[in-house]
Amino acid sequence: MAALFALLSISIFLGAKSATFRVTNNCQYTTWPGMLSNAGVAPLATTGFQLQPGETRAIDVPPSWSGRVWARSLCTSDPTSGRFSCATGDCGSGAIECGGGGAAPPVTLVEFTLNGAGNNDFYDVSLVDGYNIPLVVFPQGGSGPNCVPTGCVAELNEQCPEGLKVVSGRQTVACKSACEAFNDPKYCCSGAYGNPNTCRPTSYSQFFKNACPRAYSYAYDDATSTFTCAAGKAEYLLSFCPSTSSLRQSSENNPQAAGVPLINYTMTFSGNGYSTHYLPSYPFNIFFSLALSWLSTFL
Repeated sequence: MAALFALLSISIFLGAKSATFRVTNNCQYTTWPGMLSNAGVAPLATTGFQLQPGETRAIDVPPSWSGRVWARSLCTSDPTSGRFSCATGDCGSGAIECGGGGAAPPVTLVEFTLNGAGNNDFYDVSLVDGYNIPLVVFPQGGSGPNCVPTGCVAELNEQCPEGLKVVSGRQTVACKSACEAFNDPKYCCSGAYGNPNTCRPTSYSQFFKNACPRAYSYAYDDATSTFTCAAGKAEYLLSFCPSTSSLRQSSENNPQAAGVPLINYTMTFSGNGYSTHYLPSYPFNIFFSLALSWLSTFL
């Protein structure tokens, strides 16, 4: 009986296909991805690492893993204590490995629940905790009508409303959520605003939503912000500062695009007495080339 149980256990283990996250840094600067498992879920083999510009690292993930991934930026080690810290996305561990520490906001997050309800992988990119770096998730080889890229392509730090900016020196390095900036229940979806009927989009959440239509902009922004692929079928490419070539390839592989654009090429923020207009941070020749060649398909 014990031998039979062992064989069954091995068969189940071998039949459970792990997922792979391929984390790519397309930024022109070094990033330090962090990874945090949800409560009750075992930590991954790595919880933090360094990625030079252009570098990719593959991470094997258990088939039923759930948790979040983000990028830290502007990181240094104290020359005296050796303590490691980051200007954005710091996890408080004092080391490159986060070891169970979560990201300090503001930070762009990607959230996964693998092998969830209906044998689906669920994933989203969230700006509920603010924004620090452009991030897009590209499912590779997955299936399902909602198995499409999601994320935030836009460079929002310089477009960030004044009350939300995080400044280091003369540079805006991150953009807070209104909840973090003002600690107001109507922005935090807490207290009397703790349900989808009373917590509604605000001008601040709309700033994020207009720029990044598929990303979560506030706590109850579920309808256009959660995506699924059949469990065990997809690998996931997590791209920081995604390249124009990766976006073009994505548009060709996913023409349906779930009815919601990944990029909004005109964004207006109206609030607190001013407006700002957004175009992606690509050279204009690239922008118009992309617009002419694949925008109609991509949208």
